[in-house]
This record gives sequence, C-alpha cells and structure tokens, in this order.
Amino acid sequence: MREAEQRAPEPGPITVQRLTYYPVKGCAGTDVRSAGAGETGLLHDRVFMVVDAGDGSFRSQRTLPAMAAVRPSVVDGGARLRLAADGVESIVVDVDPDAARRAVSMFGRPLGESADQGDAAAEWFSEVLGARSRLVRVIPGFDRDGWGETPGKVAFADAHALLIASQRSLDDLNERIEARGGRPVPMDRFRPNIVLDGCAEPHDEDRMRRLEIGTARFAYAVRATRCAVPMVDQRTGARSGPEPIRTLATYRREPEYENKVSFGMKAAVVRHGVLSVGDAVRARWASEQIA
Repeated sequence: MREAEQRAPEPGPITVQRLTYYPVKGCAGTDVRSAGAGETGLLHDRVFMVVDAGDGSFRSQRTLPAMAAVRPSVVDGGARLRLAADGVESIVVDVDPDAARRAVSMFGRPLGESADQGDAAAEWFSEVLGARSRLVRVIPGFDRDGWGETPGKVAFADAHALLIASQRSLDDLNERIEARGGRPVPMDRFRPNIVLDGCAEPHDEDRMRRLEIGTARFAYAVRATRCAVPMVDQRTGARSGPEPIRTLATYRREPEYENKVSFGMKAAVVRHGVLSVGDAVRARWASEQIA
C-alpha cells in the first residue's frame, strides 16, 4: 500500500457539496438536494441507456459527445421521462420496464436483456445523435456485479454504483492546468454522483474506505480511471480537449490500472439510505482497521 494511503489526513469537517444522478447513461445529469441510495446507486441513476439500433451496443460520449447536451428529466417519480436538447422538440416517454426485450452490451460484453422504450424515443435519439439508436431501461430483477475492493451492484453505469470526487481535488487540478497556461475545467467534466467539500488534501477520496452520509453507507471499490469524456464540454456536447487529461497525465497515472489517469473514486452501496447536500461525511480511512 502506498505511503499516502497509510496515513489518514488531519480530521476536518467534510460535507456533501453536490448530488447528481444521470437518468440516461452518457447524457446530462440532474442535481438534487437529497437522494435515496439503493443497491445500484442514487435513485434513477443510469437506469436508461442509449444503444445501437442494430447490435445493441451502448452509445457513449467517447464517440458521440453530443450526448452530453441531451437533458433527460425524470417525471412522476420515474413513470415518465422527458427528453430535451437544443434544436429539437422535447418529448415525454411513458416508461415501461416490462416492454419488449432487447439484448444489450457494454464494452463488448453482453449485459443480458433490457426493456426497449419504444419507437418515439428511438426516433428522437436517432435524430439528435445522427445515428440509429434505441432507448432501453433496466428490467425488473436486473442483476449485475461491479468489481474492485468492494464490488457491489450496478445498473448501466460503466462498472460501479457511484463516482465520488472532492472539490479539493478539482481545485488542485485547476491550479496545475492554469500553471500550464490552460483554462480551468468545471466538476461536471468528471460526472460525479457525490462531490465532497472540506477535504484536507487533494484526492483524499482515494484514501476513504467507508463513508457514512445521512443514513446511507458506501465503500471504496477502485480509483476512477478516465477516458476521453472529461475532454467533452458537458453543456455544449462539443469536444474541448486536451484538458484536463493532459495535465492529469503529468501526476495521476496509475500503473496498477494499465497506466491510465485517475480522478475520483468509485464506490459501492453497502447500506441503503438517504443523503442530502450539506450532510456530514463520516469517513474511515485506508490506515484504519475496518470492522
């Protein structure tokens, strides 16, 4: 274990600064003041996914950055989904978890069956993205394992229930970017679910092994390695690189993760509950014995 992970930082008041769920994988998020946390993460998080209309493979900002500018909104507690984007008329989809089944895959791996949400949603996404697409939802009983120190369960997120990052980490990154003559980036480039405020040092979240927030409890899985998505402007859906990846590569390469760069950490839900912006974060660190 690294020396930095063996020493807990000086204690301080760490709180939740921001909570965000992303109804449709790869599309814009919804900020909330409070959120329920279930087995696969925050309520409504990544329960929908856009897939290729032919082979069922998932759509991603990695190849279709315009997804970032699609604004989904959960309506009537999840009974309906509103889809909006600039330049097209918004639509409201009646959500049907028992709809016709469609086999889907992610990163070349089959995920099993999903519930296809119909032709209107498919035509809307196909127009917005310029690629034949279908909108699918997780089906009742969907069961998918994560991986890492605490694997947990996951819906349509890449591989883990939650992404947690700290404002202190972003501030440090932006100081480095500006020192190189670049422009600072907003937190939404990293698409976190939970943003922490009050961390003593950059990347303290990497060293947290248990977090109790509100009535929920989370556990560390892995560091969050980053692809090209943080180089996409999340408001316009346009690529805006090379930052922050260029600067992260100077100090956040992870040999144990195929030399990829990292920012934030992935976590599993180990106790269901409710958490809110402003809640205190009770953390247990890598140096402490976990009961």
